[in-house]
Amino acid sequence: MRSSLALLLGGALAACTPATGPGTPAGTPGVGLYTQSFGNTPAKQVRTLIVVLHGDAPTTKPDYHYAFARSAAEAVPQSIAVALLRPGYEDPQGHRSPGERGQTTGDNYTADRIAAVAETIRHLQRRYGQARTVLVGHSGGAAIAADLAATHPGLVDGIVLVSCPCALPEWRKHMKTVSPTPLWDAPVASLDPVKLVGGMPPGLRAAVLVGAEDKTTPLRFSRLYAEALSLRGIATDYRIIPGKDHELLGDPEVISALQRLAAALPGKP
Repeated sequence: MRSSLALLLGGALAACTPATGPGTPAGTPGVGLYTQSFGNTPAKQVRTLIVVLHGDAPTTKPDYHYAFARSAAEAVPQSIAVALLRPGYEDPQGHRSPGERGQTTGDNYTADRIAAVAETIRHLQRRYGQARTVLVGHSGGAAIAADLAATHPGLVDGIVLVSCPCALPEWRKHMKTVSPTPLWDAPVASLDPVKLVGGMPPGLRAAVLVGAEDKTTPLRFSRLYAEALSLRGIATDYRIIPGKDHELLGDPEVISALQRLAAALPGKP
């Protein structure tokens, strides 16, 4: 499966170069996260910075988030989209970010890895100083996005969570029934998104999308998280996509949700 589960980032600092056109690679090999940037909007005119996190990809080398970032930059006016290759991961073209992949069992949603993503975002924000930031995550990347928004309040203005394992212990129990292995019983230091909702700034906007036929992250986990956000007072666009499974990131409904969220964000003063 291309990108089920969740993991991310062994400590790394971002070293991103400017986006000068579609598919501009960024990052210094061996130094920071490898990224690819998409969009032609000049830096001073960028009003929406879109950052995209891929899922765990336990059996493949992920690059599907590059295609989504390209589509996102085309769909959202005055935007730049930056797709991050999580530490320890290598894409099919041989680009690699430093760090450890982990076991792809929800074991890498840890504070230090979340902090590494946050540092990358801060680096990008220094370049696009007039932009609001929207963090898009798929599967494990969605769990990371949710954790980051709660533990680094104010860093991002909106989150789009796709196929999220947002109730971590319950999801790991579910996955043990799907793919029986003792690894699911091993203790982890990962942060549970639903338990962190109280740290979310009320002004954040969120979109939560899940496929009705998702067997990896069944809709009950996304529903629980969306309800928790709403109780927190966070404007939440929760959608179940009929007939769709876990590999939902490329679906037009996700782009539509991103467009709605970006359009609803107030401009920077």
